[in-house]
Amino acid sequence: MTDVTGNQLGIMSIKDALARAEEAHLDLVEVAPKGKPPVCRIMDFGKYRYEQQKRDKETRKKQKVITIKEVKLRPNIEQHDFDVKAKNALRFINDGNKVKVTIMFRGRELSHPELGRELLLKVADTLSESVTVERMPKLEGKNMIMIIAPKQIKGGN
Repeated sequence: MTDVTGNQLGIMSIKDALARAEEAHLDLVEVAPKGKPPVCRIMDFGKYRYEQQKRDKETRKKQKVITIKEVKLRPNIEQHDFDVKAKNALRFINDGNKVKVTIMFRGRELSHPELGRELLLKVADTLSESVTVERMPKLEGKNMIMIIAPKQIKGGN
């Protein structure tokens, strides 16, 4: 048991602890229920909850939300269209997002999955300076999917 200033008051019965908290016009709060014996503190519970919520809000602010953007291609895409799609993927990567590159097969195109794999590896190679391949090309149904993510900067966070 500790008091408001953090001084150790030792082990005592719940009745005595509640009496001390009542004298100080504060609350008895269990801060470590799994401890042997459980640790309690005399404090203003409302103020404690407010501080806790403030800390939680700060940590949420500092978190970076990473979303997955998608770029869809076809196996027989023209070079200019490929360049436009690669430029869009690079823009998403520079914004800090992951990119799911999808090759959509139709009909008999599915009989040549190696063309899709080559195209996805070409995308990864084109953007290799700023991306890492998080998931290699894999055929899922009629689509082949690869996930690329921004490269981590060494020495930074």
